Amino acid sequence: MTYPPPGGTPDPYQPQQPYGQQPGYDPTSPYSQPDPYAAPASGAPASGQPYGQQPPYGAPSSGQPYGQPQYGQQPGYGQPYAQQPYTPQAPTNTMAILALVFAFVFSPAAIVMGHVAKKQIRQTGESGDGLATAGLWLGYIFTGIYVLICAFYIVVAIFAIGSSGTTSY
Repeated sequence: MTYPPPGGTPDPYQPQQPYGQQPGYDPTSPYSQPDPYAAPASGAPASGQPYGQQPPYGAPSSGQPYGQPQYGQQPGYGQPYAQQPYTPQAPTNTMAILALVFAFVFSPAAIVMGHVAKKQIRQTGESGDGLATAGLWLGYIFTGIYVLICAFYIVVAIFAIGSSGTTSY
């Protein structure tokens, strides 16, 4: 019988090519790669491992992995720092947080809350002075912008009313 059979389906009783080998593969060719799992030709043991006997898993035989000293034998690094005592931080003033939030919501309220927060922070020693200052600044800036926009609309309205009365036919 010829290989492959003329019908196009391979004959199941004929020897097949091993997985990964091309038809026409010649293992004795000078360009073929050696089988890493084949028995070595030299006097090395045929353990099925391509690189000889591997050490067993577990603790290294020397007792020191990778040549590093054991725990407790490390060189000294000087005196350790003394542990700092825990000092709790002062709480943040709630009015200072609200002053910053209300600067974007309703800026005149942020101005009032910012001034109240600064007074409370001076009296109680709470943190949040920066928040209160930012709330004050933004409150004044946004209030000024709102006042300018309102003034612009008033001027435009007055101009529109004044020009509508003098029409020529």
